[in-house]
Amino acid sequence: MTALKLRILFDGAMMGPGKADLLDHIRATGSIAAAGRQMDMSYKRAWMLVEEMNAAFAQPLVTSARGGPGGGGARLTGTGEEVLRLYREVVARSERAAAEPMAALEGMLRGRAPSEISGGK
Repeated sequence: MTALKLRILFDGAMMGPGKADLLDHIRATGSIAAAGRQMDMSYKRAWMLVEEMNAAFAQPLVTSARGGPGGGGARLTGTGEEVLRLYREVVARSERAAAEPMAALEGMLRGRAPSEISGGK
């Protein structure tokens, strides 16, 4: 499968498919821990990525509350929703713009038997 993976590098920060997916999972689960589990990521790694994103943007992307009698949880802020929407829009526009040259590149690949393909490793 041919795919375009896009990372936006800001001065001192980055937004890419992994962080965007983490935001999607946090929105869906209401939990940083559950989002990390769905992505086969440790709780510590998920928290670190949330902290990176919150520090990089002028407003936090994710807010959280500790567990307890009322339960904890996490949610995307309005800024988090907008950052995620804009990132997905950049990716969608890039995919449309790159479709023709990517197809041309794919057509230039050497034909290989499935057992010969390393999966990029």
